[in-house]
Order: sequence, then C-alpha cells, then structure tokens
Amino acid sequence: MAATTAVLKDGSRISGPAPAVSRPVGKALLPFALIGLAALAGCSTTSTTNDMITVDRAQGSEENISSLSSVIQSNPQDPQGYNNRGTAYGRAGDFRRALDDFSRAIQINPQFYQAYANRALVYRNMGKPVDAANDYNRALQINPNYDVAYIGRGNIYRQAGRLNEAFNDFSRAIELGTTDGRAWHNRGLINQARGDHGKAIDDFAKAISLSPNSAEPYNGRGVSYLAMNDLDNAFADFNHAIELNDKLAESWTNQALVYEARGDRARAYRSFSHAVRLDPQYKPAQDGSARTRGNA
Repeated sequence: MAATTAVLKDGSRISGPAPAVSRPVGKALLPFALIGLAALAGCSTTSTTNDMITVDRAQGSEENISSLSSVIQSNPQDPQGYNNRGTAYGRAGDFRRALDDFSRAIQINPQFYQAYANRALVYRNMGKPVDAANDYNRALQINPNYDVAYIGRGNIYRQAGRLNEAFNDFSRAIELGTTDGRAWHNRGLINQARGDHGKAIDDFAKAISLSPNSAEPYNGRGVSYLAMNDLDNAFADFNHAIELNDKLAESWTNQALVYEARGDRARAYRSFSHAVRLDPQYKPAQDGSARTRGNA
C-alpha cells in the first residue's frame, strides 16, 4: 500500500498508507546584501523552510472523513485507521482532531513510530516545537533509521539556531539513503550559512535532481553562485525558479539583485517592484525597490 505524505516545508511528513499527497521541497527565503554598485557579497540565508502543512480542505470533507471513520468502526483496535484519519484531519488543517487520532494510534500501538512523526508534524504547525522534538525523538528511539524523523527534527534544530545538530540530522537522513530532496536542500542552507558555498551548491544540485520541479533549491543554489560572483549561473537559476513558480517574491528579488549587480537598475527596479507586489512584507524586495526607484 502506498505511503501517504503530507508536508511541512523542509522536513517532516505525515506518513502512512493513505491517498498520496504532493511534497514540495519547501520555500526558501534568500535575501543577501548588495555591496557597491556591481559587487554582491555577504550572502546570508534566513530561510523559513519550515514544516508547514499545505492545507487541503477536501481532505476534511464529510465524505472523506466518513469513509475513514467507517474503517475505524469496523476495526477499532487497528492503529493504522486512526493514523489515516489523523492524516486527513492534518491535511485539512484540523490539527486538534489530528492530534487526537495520532495519540489514539500511539495508545493502541506504542511502537508506531510513523504516528509519532505525524503527531510531531502537527505540533510543528501548532507552534509547539518542544512537543514536536519529543515525538521525533521517540520515533527515532523506536526506529533509528527513520529518515523522516531526522529531517523533521533537523528543521527544529535549524530554526532554533542549533546548526551543528541540524546538520547532523540532515546528514544522517542522507546516509540512510533518503530520496526526500529537502534533506539535501536543508543541509545546503546550513553549508550556505557557514559560507561553504561549494558544498552548498553540491547539496542544492542533489535536491534539484530529486525534486526538479521545485523552485526553492534553484533559489538556494543561485544565492551560492551569486556569493561566488558567478552571475551567469546565478541568473540562470533564479530565472528557472521563476519559470517553475512565478509567485515567489524571493525569486524575483534574487533576479533583481543580479540585474543590479550588472548595472541594469531599470530592470532591477521592475523585478524588485514585482516582488513587493507578490509579498509586500518581504524586506529585501522593499529595500531593493527603494534603492533602485527612479530607474524604471
């Protein structure tokens, strides 16, 4: 039976044999400082590649929940039934009911490590990282080879600024042979934050090979190219990110920074302005637009 996967950005998944769902690698916010008129330096990443569940209200439809509840009623001691319904509730954004179902699954089978990881994912979305970390730890105690839990816990560590522990978790998932591109993407973000752009580019390239239709690793790799003053490759990556998803303010901002570095401030302003329209709160776009205003 196929495993269900519902995601937060960069790392965790709701898993279990239920209808399959899509898994974006995750959104990466990639601002960096422009130094001088044509030189870019001091690249830094403030990625919010979190584990944010993409809400799909249809998962919580009366028809879908009724069908899953019927399975539970026919076999109330099967923990997988609760795990499946919890997955549907989680995907629908009904986190309280999702928690109840995952907790019931764990109560029936305390060794159900996937349910621990699923509950951790919901805790992440509820803003409870400590509870999420505890559940990921428990999942890994039961199954030390569970890549999903390493990726999820790694995200918690990374967002807490515990980069060494996050790096180790992502690396462990990779050692285990994960095919989840977010492990490589997230490790690339850490390498990037450390200024090791060569290794970051390698990690982003692997993430791209695993998730070729995701814009975020192209943005990530482009930032590292830009930090190495490789404007052509950076520009190509940012443009491809826009082709894949033209709704990301980060991609347009990054493209604008290359235009600015090349001295084309008119095009830079247009791209910065478009990024502001997409996300009025995105400060790198605001700053860039203000910096190049009057050059349209």
